[in-house]
Amino acid sequence: MTRDLSKLDRQLINRLQDDLPLVSNPFATIGDDLGLSEQDIVDKVRQLRDDGFLTRFGPFFDAEALGGAFCLCAMSVPEDRFEDVLTKVNAHAEVAHNYERDHRLNMWFVLATESRGDIMRTAKEIEHDTGLEVLLFPKKREFFVGFRVNA
Repeated sequence: MTRDLSKLDRQLINRLQDDLPLVSNPFATIGDDLGLSEQDIVDKVRQLRDDGFLTRFGPFFDAEALGGAFCLCAMSVPEDRFEDVLTKVNAHAEVAHNYERDHRLNMWFVLATESRGDIMRTAKEIEHDTGLEVLLFPKKREFFVGFRVNA
């Protein structure tokens, strides 16, 4: 990051965390709220992403509500193979996010697929590609925890 967040940047980031309006032009509505044009909002979001202040901006889909499946997975990856395994795991379109942790199970990722059977198929493909075991942690119960960070 080569610059500090402006007051307007902070207002926009905070506003984006409050849900997008369910209208045909949500950025125009947000622009109206902040005194900017729709294009100004689009440009600012793009710049915040390009500058590294936003690492991801997009919808979050509940795979199960759409008829699909998802599962939290973990692997124990030798440190000297981590980057290679990371590349192989992330090559699978079903991998929604991937995190490194300081633990024996040092790689955690989420598989999002069209069916429960696809979870097992993808996990087996990753095991085949990497030669490492994929541990599956399917959801037993769902909790909604809102997470918001004030910019």
